[in-house]
Amino acid sequence: MDKRIFISADHGLAIVYFLQSEVVPALLASGVEVVVLTDDDLIGKIEDRFGQPGLMIEGLRVKQARRYLNSHQGVLQFWIDYLRRTGLSRRVNRGAVDSYVDQVGTEAEPPRSYLFWLTHLPVFLLQRSRILRRLLVGFQRRYDPNLYADLFEKYQPDLVIASTPGWRLDRYLLREAARRGVPTASVIVGWDNPSSYALPGAEMDWVTCWSEIQKEELVLGSDWDPQQVFIGGIPSYDGYIHNRWRIPRDNYFHQHGLDSSRKLIAYANSFTTLSPNIQNMEALVRLVSEDRLSAPSQLLIRLHPNHFMDVERFIEERNQIYRLAAENPHVHVVEPVALGGSLGHYSGEDMDEKASMMAHADVFVTVYSTMAVEASVIGKPVVALCIDSPVGWPGKYYLPLSQIAHWPTHDRFRRSQSGRVALTEEQLHQHLNHYLDNPQAELEARRKFVQDEITYTDGSAGRRTAENILTMLEKGKYR
Repeated sequence: MDKRIFISADHGLAIVYFLQSEVVPALLASGVEVVVLTDDDLIGKIEDRFGQPGLMIEGLRVKQARRYLNSHQGVLQFWIDYLRRTGLSRRVNRGAVDSYVDQVGTEAEPPRSYLFWLTHLPVFLLQRSRILRRLLVGFQRRYDPNLYADLFEKYQPDLVIASTPGWRLDRYLLREAARRGVPTASVIVGWDNPSSYALPGAEMDWVTCWSEIQKEELVLGSDWDPQQVFIGGIPSYDGYIHNRWRIPRDNYFHQHGLDSSRKLIAYANSFTTLSPNIQNMEALVRLVSEDRLSAPSQLLIRLHPNHFMDVERFIEERNQIYRLAAENPHVHVVEPVALGGSLGHYSGEDMDEKASMMAHADVFVTVYSTMAVEASVIGKPVVALCIDSPVGWPGKYYLPLSQIAHWPTHDRFRRSQSGRVALTEEQLHQHLNHYLDNPQAELEARRKFVQDEITYTDGSAGRRTAENILTMLEKGKYR
């Protein structure tokens, strides 16, 4: 094929999805040239690690895009994007989106707070009108800074793919492509993305997602035509299925100073933007340090990328976590690896660490995060730990963890009965002992949960997604 594709990889998850899976290699093997657009400061690192014939790396011009967002009718662009995100049809579960509405309303200060009240009617109408949702998507095209004209002229792409349908700053690349008549496509890299971010930020032709569940969310919630939506699974998880990243247990335990004679409880921080996690970890530390579990155990805590932001509340929680580890010999901490640039600690650079943490844990604990799916793929029992914080985030929007069970992905985890939910320390105690004593408990439910959520459990998602992209190339524009 004499074809060329632009791929926007503006997030660590996108780096894993495209470059650490079979997606890009399969496209190159089919004769398609690929131009990956990523953080400008990381071009050299990406080239050094992934460079090969047919693959070119260019800058995504994130700083220029952000400058345009903030300086060119920035207030109006904010509210248009707010309506785009909250305009999800009420034909699907709006739990996550409604919480976002509450967050914006709670944190808004004058004059934004006055404008917030004026959006209630448009949001109400958008939920109920497909015509209005289409008009909003079309209206967004007027915000197009023409940042990539030289790249379009230089490479003449036949298809532009982004890791979201314009939910992030990739919206400007996609809008420019649509204006130039170049077909546009998106992949879905996150488990909760279709139910959390709503309408496209640009007019789109194609999308490939994980499952029939996500397809239904895209079709019913955001008005995609079923013929526009492909199902390719999640290529990022092929590495788990093929044990591509797993460090041998002895090596991994030695790396983190773990005791091979003790069971391993792994905890991954999650949901930190809306709630502290420290109360969850304190409960885990008490159970482990006081030897109250059915077997001697130890705790390994994975920090969240937010813990490395220059935000006081996240820094303080990170310091609290390190104090817990310093004061308790059977508590250990691991940091996500930072690639740098705008990707920060979402770099996807430590897939071996993530995979090994889950693989060698006896029980995996988190707050309904995507890692609940990943751990289930690896075959580990999962506890969703949702103890409410007694203080929340003072001065910021706070959502008690006991009140998030109705969010779409959280609800599916609960209904699958593939894992357990703990709202108190006593429930956590019971569930941990249940899985420590019965590691194969709920195994069949776990397998069904994985099948429902990722579709392809044989490690073929990367190849299948590449095939979907080749089909998009062949079809060209949808309309």
